[in-house]
Amino acid sequence: MPPDAPAVQATATPVEPTGTLTRGLTVLFAFAVSIMIVNLTAAQPLAEPVARGLGLPASLAGLVATLPQVGYALGMLFLVPLADLLENRRLAVTTLAICAAMLALGAVAPNAPVFLLAACVAGATSCAIQVLVPLAASMAHPERRGSAVGNVMSGVMLGILFSRPLASLVAGHFGWRWFYALLGGLDLALAVVLWRNLPDRRPDFGHNYGALIGSLWSLWIRERVLRRYAVSAAFVMAAFAAFWTGVAMLLAQAPFSLDANGAAAFALAGVAGTVVAPLAGKVGDKGLSKIGMRVAHVVLLAGVVLAGIAGAGWFGLNASEHRYLALGLLVAAAIVIDAGAVGDQTIGRHAINMLAPEARSRLNGLFVGVFFIGGGTGAASAGIAWATAGWTGVCMACLVFVALAFAGDVFAQGTAKP
Repeated sequence: MPPDAPAVQATATPVEPTGTLTRGLTVLFAFAVSIMIVNLTAAQPLAEPVARGLGLPASLAGLVATLPQVGYALGMLFLVPLADLLENRRLAVTTLAICAAMLALGAVAPNAPVFLLAACVAGATSCAIQVLVPLAASMAHPERRGSAVGNVMSGVMLGILFSRPLASLVAGHFGWRWFYALLGGLDLALAVVLWRNLPDRRPDFGHNYGALIGSLWSLWIRERVLRRYAVSAAFVMAAFAAFWTGVAMLLAQAPFSLDANGAAAFALAGVAGTVVAPLAGKVGDKGLSKIGMRVAHVVLLAGVVLAGIAGAGWFGLNASEHRYLALGLLVAAAIVIDAGAVGDQTIGRHAINMLAPEARSRLNGLFVGVFFIGGGTGAASAGIAWATAGWTGVCMACLVFVALAFAGDVFAQGTAKP
């Protein structure tokens, strides 16, 4: 097979939605993905209370946060590709309804095995996010597709950043079971709203499910643009996850010594970084993706340096003597790091959604799967780095990931299309 030929050809052009992506639908898409991403990330601060409540050994408490991510990865591989085979509205609503049922089961789970199974399936069905993002892209005018994806992706990042403080506050006041019940109710209500407002998109893949899954590896090999932007997103997400995993431990100890409410307020400050998503989308629309990615990586590097100055004493700042200055610099670092991560991911999304429309959902699934691997690697690295060298170690791990992203910029010269 020639290297530029698709592994599996569609027999006909997929039927794109006839409606345009209105401002109201853009808001709906962004709100929907912001709710669904909470299903994945809110479990991180709840691992300890859930494990304690269900009698799960401390050594296995990490499964509370890990299994939703594992489920999501499985959903990326086996469920998201169905969006290139089945009608998209029905697929999104069905998976979201199953997710709501699993969250409700988790809220009333009598023991740890039932809860963990429900959490894993809820994570897998949260992949409805990656059905909605390509659907929004297909509805947008090609010249404004980057802006549309950026606007929707703002919802993903807002959901990630709000999920931790929201979970901590609800669980702290009412208990973790009420949080999962609330989240399940929100997902069910969202499924009803999406059913009533989403347009039909009926792809015409022309092959069966086995051929659909088999085409994933061929798409990865064929699409250099996909590989370029997915690997970049993985390195950036690793730095992002390492920072947010480590900073929770940093803020809990002297000289900051923030309680749960203080940590929640700090997490909310990072939301400001999401404002760059629409701007990054416009950069992609103007054909400046390569330059835009390099700028995003420079911004990310600046954020890591700020974090090192604030908490690791780089350039001579003593956090114990200048507590409020150090805390302010950490807030600035969080905003800047979030801005760099959002910019890189939005530009990458734009590039991916300009590729073959008949494979748009599979391409998005591969893209997201790769950068979630990066995020998991970053979170794991932060734990090791913290145990080895404290906040200095975490910042150095972030610098390594940023350096790898810059190396990708250098080696990708002439490889990725704007």
